[in-house]
Amino acid sequence: MGWLGLDDTDTVSDGCTTYTLHCLLESLPDGVEASIPSLVRLWPFAQQRTRGNAAVAVELTTNDEQALLAFLDTYWNEHLQPLKGGMGVSVHDREQSPTDPGMVWFDEKPDEASFYFDTVQRHVSLDEAPRPTQSWGGQGRIGAVAAVVWPMHSITWEAIAWREETRWSSKARSVCEHTLTEVAMNDETFMSRDPRTERSLISPRGTCPVLFGVRAKTQAVASSAAHALSAATRTEPTIGMRVFATNQASDDHLQEVLESTVQSVEVLHRGTTKIRTEHGEWLAFAQSGNIKLLAQALKAGDRIAACGLEAKPGVIHIEKLSLCHAVPIRSRPTCRECQRTMKSMGTGQGVRCPTCKKRNPDAWIEVDRELETNAWVEPPVDARRHLARPLAWYADRNPANPGNG
Repeated sequence: MGWLGLDDTDTVSDGCTTYTLHCLLESLPDGVEASIPSLVRLWPFAQQRTRGNAAVAVELTTNDEQALLAFLDTYWNEHLQPLKGGMGVSVHDREQSPTDPGMVWFDEKPDEASFYFDTVQRHVSLDEAPRPTQSWGGQGRIGAVAAVVWPMHSITWEAIAWREETRWSSKARSVCEHTLTEVAMNDETFMSRDPRTERSLISPRGTCPVLFGVRAKTQAVASSAAHALSAATRTEPTIGMRVFATNQASDDHLQEVLESTVQSVEVLHRGTTKIRTEHGEWLAFAQSGNIKLLAQALKAGDRIAACGLEAKPGVIHIEKLSLCHAVPIRSRPTCRECQRTMKSMGTGQGVRCPTCKKRNPDAWIEVDRELETNAWVEPPVDARRHLARPLAWYADRNPANPGNG
């Protein structure tokens, strides 16, 4: 018995590491049993990441480990090593790195949860990874090890179906809309459809083997939803389906809630908003919906709380945001008789109505802003990271509290 990990077999425009593992598992020799595989999303800013930056792992049971390792060595040389150096066609400006597949084998699952959390929260090097019993390849070994050591404290499920190879080069996908509507209405599924636009969120938009992936809170719901979609007459043919245990919707990539005082707010290109705090710059991106709107309503002196990911030192990308305290607006009082804004008569001398000359010793008044405090906001469904846990899953919709599940 042991654990197999695999990563970096795809590019930004083709291939899929989940399908690569599926093919390997379908080829296992007699006498080898596979458990439910794991799909682990890693640090979203990793330089060599592809589309979803995911690695996979699976526990294998056999009475002849040496024969299994011999099979894995042959499979690596014939099917996985040739994938090295692949480059896809990106629709983004992000710099690409050629594929550098990695595969690892552990006789026993290492108790190295700290390495997993490192790989979802920051850049790590291969030197930091626990040493496997046997390994093949290059940088992909980092993700492969991370997938193996994932402690599975917070688990969701994704059932992935793959399409016929003749369709891989096409971005268009046919998935039954009626069945998808039924799947999305199930409270045990999540991120199936954007409630604002009704757009499907289960199918990739690029060229790759994946037809769809249904995410759910339980293995049974993920499996039944995927089978229903595959069996629907308006869904294109599939060549396989497998359920993965995943770290999606876990918030494992986030650390503690940060509280800070707003120093300044600057609206950038297309509405992206930069909040300067004593903890550095916090960015609310244009696509972040209510986070962006709240960020743009902030003023210097406001006290805020946030969860986010440090993209580079001193710069945090906000994923959840809350206003703890809003400073009031200071303004000149209004004359009760003339309804005119009163004017200052000089330092320490109060204010006077420019029309009736009535005086008021209070040079300023404070007006509370109409902003809700201690209420967390998050991006719309289609703008969230795979790892992002919905606020609805937390007690009182507060990420500082344990989740409701």
